[in-house]
Amino acid sequence: MPASDTQNAPCLALTMGDACGIGPEIIARLWLDSAMPKALVVGSPQVMRRAVAWVAQARGGPAPVVVEIHDAKNWADVPTGAMPVWAPPGLPHDLIDAPVGQVDVRAGSAAAACIRAAVRLAQTGVVAGIVTAPLHKEALALAGEPYPGHTELLQAEGAPPGQAPAPVRMMLANDQLKTVLVTIHMALRQAIDAVTFEAVLETIRITHDSARLWGIERPRIAVAGLNPHAGEGGLFGDEEIRIIGPAIQAAQALGIKVSGPLAPDTVFMRARHAPDHPGEFDVVIAMYHDQGLIPVKYMGLDHGVNVTLGLPFVRTSPDHGTAFDLAGTGRADPSSLLQAWRMARQLVSGEGAI
Repeated sequence: MPASDTQNAPCLALTMGDACGIGPEIIARLWLDSAMPKALVVGSPQVMRRAVAWVAQARGGPAPVVVEIHDAKNWADVPTGAMPVWAPPGLPHDLIDAPVGQVDVRAGSAAAACIRAAVRLAQTGVVAGIVTAPLHKEALALAGEPYPGHTELLQAEGAPPGQAPAPVRMMLANDQLKTVLVTIHMALRQAIDAVTFEAVLETIRITHDSARLWGIERPRIAVAGLNPHAGEGGLFGDEEIRIIGPAIQAAQALGIKVSGPLAPDTVFMRARHAPDHPGEFDVVIAMYHDQGLIPVKYMGLDHGVNVTLGLPFVRTSPDHGTAFDLAGTGRADPSSLLQAWRMARQLVSGEGAI
């Protein structure tokens, strides 16, 4: 990336993710491939040095220097091209001994500690936003964390002291499609019950407000139905009539440009932006996890970015997991993490629509 593009870029925190997965290695690849500017890695210096060595060996090139800093505020003091790594409180002392490519309680504990520390850095203005490398939900649970994933943990940690967490939503985005979820990490049977009038309306409002921050003054929002053919007038389910439709009408009464409920099997195609196919909508709201994420991920894991809407700070992440089968090889593709970093930089810099 040219120096002129990064000279005034704000600092972003990169959380290490699961130490037994590919998170440390794809972060190392960013420094090797992109000369990462103005970024602080929150994680274990030992784990990051090991990851840098693996990546350098796989690529056959020099390895960037990992510099351990003891005060996160001093991230800019490291030499150009070096990787500043800050070890937050709470990292297991034997994290480096956790087996690579396997679920381990130490990795789950460390991943959570890194997220909490990065949130504190964002809240105090040390960093302008957070980019999170993948964690493993099973390792998080083994560590005793009550949160099923990044989104819920960030929501809880991002709340001001003494206040209830603000509602947040998960968006997965690439250059062609953006989709926001009403429900996230829960069993499908529970997700159906969680599709309420309040949840749908709140999702529409969060999406609308967030899109305006991206630079879309009056975003065109499509809402997918829950049932096949959006219920077909009640023949295949009546949630569209009882819940989703009224929520859309309430949003329209607020001046929001929102359409639906639309058939889930075609709405994503209608919204997709391509050179030969301008999309009808700027973003699609999906009712549950797989309904919204499959269309985006089908277009390729190397370009998708997860953005948490509703937080008091910017947070993005790649849209893939820990890839234990690739951990330790130095060959993991950093493309999605690079896209997440670029999108976070764009959002915190106020550079317009994503």
